[in-house]
Amino acid sequence: MKRVLIITYYWPPSGGSGVQRWLKMSKYLPENGWQPVIYTTENAEYPIIDPSLEKDVPPEAEVIRRPIFEPYSFYKRFLGIKKDETVKAGFIREEAKKKGWKEGLALWIRGNLFIPDARRWWIKPSVRYLKSYLKEHPVDAIISTGPPHSMHLIAMKLKEAFGLPWIADFRDPWTEIDYYKDLKLGKRADRKQHQKEHAVLTNANQVVVVSHDMKNSFDHLDARKTKVIMNGYDWTPSEMQQNISLSERFTLSHVGVLGSNRNFPIFWETVKELANENLDFKNSLDLQLIGQVDHSIIETIEANGLKDKVSIIPYIPHAEVIRKQQSSQVLLLFINNTPNAKGILTGKLFEYLATARPILCIGPEDGDAARIISENKAGYTVGFQQKEEMKETIKMLFDLYQKGELTGNKNLSISNFSRESLTKQYVAALNEEIHG
Repeated sequence: MKRVLIITYYWPPSGGSGVQRWLKMSKYLPENGWQPVIYTTENAEYPIIDPSLEKDVPPEAEVIRRPIFEPYSFYKRFLGIKKDETVKAGFIREEAKKKGWKEGLALWIRGNLFIPDARRWWIKPSVRYLKSYLKEHPVDAIISTGPPHSMHLIAMKLKEAFGLPWIADFRDPWTEIDYYKDLKLGKRADRKQHQKEHAVLTNANQVVVVSHDMKNSFDHLDARKTKVIMNGYDWTPSEMQQNISLSERFTLSHVGVLGSNRNFPIFWETVKELANENLDFKNSLDLQLIGQVDHSIIETIEANGLKDKVSIIPYIPHAEVIRKQQSSQVLLLFINNTPNAKGILTGKLFEYLATARPILCIGPEDGDAARIISENKAGYTVGFQQKEEMKETIKMLFDLYQKGELTGNKNLSISNFSRESLTKQYVAALNEEIHG
């Protein structure tokens, strides 16, 4: 069996979206002739913990955990955050309070001194340790996955030292990620970020991304060779065959982090109007937001008088998330309203597809997510500002619900989106680098 070193910050007990891709890929690598050697942290500051994911770590995996210096202890002390409170991902703010000068300064420090990210101090000790490890325990290839993009810089140093084939895997962009402009970068810091990004894109043997729009962006940045391997779903046969009863109410559910750039006042205004115009709609409505929710969204919900219609469930184990999805009448997909919106393909879209429940996507009508939904007849995509179309689509879905005819595409062929199938694509990329 060939061996691949996978450098990843996120690994169980981490929960959330960041861990899913390589936990699931690693699960299926051994049956395809590759042993995963996982290099990860032993004391990371994870925003979400989900010990239930440990069951997906394959017995063949070798997991190497090394200590990491996390600057968040100083960050929390500086901002007066409790020691046992986690730092939220993606600039999520769960409390209604104005940003003070301390937060502004902390953000400036993060953007200008922590380059490429807050895990930069793990690069040198990791390279030092892995150089010694690889001399005694050789591998055939290296994969680094980011963000955090410090993982790519570790891999680049190892490639320089050993000449090993290296694939840089991007779950999200680097300098084109949606919150990049919020980092208060000075010219020098911005230049350094772009230089490091360019070095990774041009030195990796392959760059793998999760969407076609992201591939186009990296191609324009002179990436050496780019390939699209999307995210996917990974349900056991028993999870696929569960006879989960649909909610009796008109339940619209969103799964995942809802940051401020996924706050669409136009959506909440539309739901409010429909509730005011149709008493049956109002009495049947049930909105579920499963995951961390920014306070700006909570404020918008309250401003539209919908507080009693919305349930916020901060985090539940992944198996329970699957059941929530399967029981929902409609699944909501909110695409970040940011310049890179067309290329955003979150893992939850593929889990949504696996439920065969109708999807209502708010996002670019010519984006990658919209294309997949349309090609699979899995639901509807409405543009960010298309209020009338949004209203008519929700009304149509509710009418079908009332008639008992609200169904998804039961003939949907989703095997290409299974993690097992996607891992085979990755194995082909690895074998291509090994055998030419």
